[in-house]
Amino acid sequence: MTNPIDLIASLGVVPVIAIERVSDAVALADALLEGGLPVAEITFRTEAAADVLAKMRDERPELCIGAGTVLDTPSLDKAIASGARFGLAPGFDPSIVDAAKSAGLPFCPGIMTPSDLTLAAGRDVRLAKFFPAGIAGGPKALAGISAPFAHLGIRFIPTGGVTETTIGEWLALKQVIAVGGTWIAKTEDIREGRFKDIEKNAAEAVKVAKQALEQRS
Repeated sequence: MTNPIDLIASLGVVPVIAIERVSDAVALADALLEGGLPVAEITFRTEAAADVLAKMRDERPELCIGAGTVLDTPSLDKAIASGARFGLAPGFDPSIVDAAKSAGLPFCPGIMTPSDLTLAAGRDVRLAKFFPAGIAGGPKALAGISAPFAHLGIRFIPTGGVTETTIGEWLALKQVIAVGGTWIAKTEDIREGRFKDIEKNAAEAVKVAKQALEQRS
């Protein structure tokens, strides 16, 4: 089975998804897969998150599923039990980082400042989420914040304010392995059954990310 972080790095983009109904899980998975994006971050912003993960695990095992917005260890436990293969959080909580490490789950805590990054690095974190990427200053800010830590080999997934038009700017930074995007599968699009739009968004995101990764190699 492919390492989820290697898969994410090869794609350059992860859809960040808040889905409200378990009944939409398979259609959503199919839209992403048809769009050439075999990965999904299901955020724990809705009550359905854990059940959606389990549904996707059972019915679309070819989709690499992960849990986002993991704010406490009970949520982490639910995510793991539901089949999550990776996890992310908007901030840094050492207890969650430790629990994920003990469980063998690749986990990406959030950072925004050098102080955040110092604490995360002290916990042996080598993959961090830069959040909220847009209002935190964009690619230039991440380049400056991460520079003193470059020798540690820390990599990043910027999320929050990233758009299809800024993918290239983020992926131009070699320390960025992928971006997280909410525009690919918006909650309202899922709610209204616009899965063809989601498929189209996924395909376009994969195309743009691939071009950006090729340009920097």
